[in-house]
Amino acid sequence: MTKLDTSGKQAKIIYLGIGSNLGNKKDNIEKAKSLLIENNINLISVSSYYNTPSWPNPKNPDFINIVVKAKCTHEPEILLGICKSIESKLGRKKTPKNSPRECDIDIIDFDGKIRRNGLVLPHKMMHLRNFVLIPLFEIEKNWYHPITKTNIKKLIFSLPNKDIRSIK
Repeated sequence: MTKLDTSGKQAKIIYLGIGSNLGNKKDNIEKAKSLLIENNINLISVSSYYNTPSWPNPKNPDFINIVVKAKCTHEPEILLGICKSIESKLGRKKTPKNSPRECDIDIIDFDGKIRRNGLVLPHKMMHLRNFVLIPLFEIEKNWYHPITKTNIKKLIFSLPNKDIRSIK
């Protein structure tokens, strides 16, 4: 039997990566979580905080990152709009790619969907990022990449040793 929420829509399992490297980083992440909840995104589990050097420029402030597992009834584009709105509310401005930011929310996985046009699912770089894989493993040890069908442990062990060591 398919699980429906109170509106009758099917709830989907999603994974979001949330990061910050400007301002009060932990506070920014906590506010982002609250705003997700206000937008009917129900958090199921939340990873610990992870500290990682900024990429590609390690001279920028370090990031704090988490991954959350949640349920929502939104379609992927609506969810993306909500994430962008939250980033903006928390002070994110249009800046060059990979610039420091108060809040960054990425859709890591949306109910195992695979999309290659428009909003790409799963996130196209997630399998290369220690700050996504390690917190994701903490909350979902049996997660598999929807495209490659590779389990999370194998993805982590495929990272360079320096990437595994650089996350705290």
